[in-house]
Amino acid sequence: MKVGVLGAGLMGREATRDLILSKEVTSVGIADIDKMRAEQVCQQLQSHKLSAYQVDANNCDELAAFIRNYDVVINALFYSFNEIVAKTAIESGVHCVDLGGHIGHITDQVLKLHEKAHQRGVTVIPDLGVAPGMINILAGYGVSKLDKAESIKMYVGGIPVQPEAPLEYNHVFSMEGVFDHYTDPSFIIREGIKQEIPSLSEIEPIYFEKFGPLEAFHTSGGTSTLSLSYPFLKELEYKTIRYPGHAEKFKLLVDLNLTRNDYEVEIGGRKVKPREVFLKVLDPIVALKDKDDVVHLRVIVSGWKNGKKETHVYEMSTYKDRKNNVTAMARSTAYTISVVAQMIGNGKIKQKGVYPPELIVPGQEYIKQMSKREIHIKEKIER
Repeated sequence: MKVGVLGAGLMGREATRDLILSKEVTSVGIADIDKMRAEQVCQQLQSHKLSAYQVDANNCDELAAFIRNYDVVINALFYSFNEIVAKTAIESGVHCVDLGGHIGHITDQVLKLHEKAHQRGVTVIPDLGVAPGMINILAGYGVSKLDKAESIKMYVGGIPVQPEAPLEYNHVFSMEGVFDHYTDPSFIIREGIKQEIPSLSEIEPIYFEKFGPLEAFHTSGGTSTLSLSYPFLKELEYKTIRYPGHAEKFKLLVDLNLTRNDYEVEIGGRKVKPREVFLKVLDPIVALKDKDDVVHLRVIVSGWKNGKKETHVYEMSTYKDRKNNVTAMARSTAYTISVVAQMIGNGKIKQKGVYPPELIVPGQEYIKQMSKREIHIKEKIER
């Protein structure tokens, strides 16, 4: 199969690294608005399968010309590009996957393209990162094992192995994305009622092997499409994992309007967004640099099986790949999107249309493929 990758940033590079190691992938094209970035990836990875291209994703003609060369396209661009890439891929008759972006209802716009994708014989799967993404696949797998699911609880966090003051956090993806997740309200289902609650709220302790106590709190976007896929749930929630005290510190910053994207102040006759200033101030403080990170994940799916209560728990702790200097978050995210793209390309995923991960990605095969990449997801059944 031929696979195209849009975006030569960290996630695009690591997805490409995984693709060129696959026997089923015959060629990979990596494209970026800055061709030099794409060429740097080629120089780093050194594969005869790999070629670099310059593509402006805002230019539909350039985008289509690139996409048409491949069987499947991985969109590793910022989530504001997800809709235009999906539309162009469908028009080009090419399968497409993206890293998600439920904030701003981007994924909802992609899902609306279902009929067009079905008619064109194209498979599109959005939201293929870790959260949303990996958690959706595992939640869907857990639901499939029950006669009736009632509750899905999800916990995910990418954190430094050795935390440092003042925030005890180092960003492992876009800090702008972190701000959005902390600022926008969180969607949950409680006692069968869909509702929104403030992010950074309802802090609870959580433990993982060698780590604890950590804290978990609500953030936006994590429940993604699950409420649409499983409207019968009595309980649905997603919480982000951090070191203790993190939520309280950031709650103050949110309350001070330092994270809002729609807020401006006037200084010396010029309008300034505090958010943009704050991002610059934080940049050197939260940069991961060469430090080690870990991604913790726990998905708990509860319901009924053969008339009895049953719970399926999926758990993962993934660390940085020091040999290749790849963060735990990049490994977890990039391998997820690469594995699913290859499942589409080799026919293990056959449905045509736009589907969220929980309804289309085979959980058992996904866990098996991730294990081959040294990302081990444990399953525990409680009856």
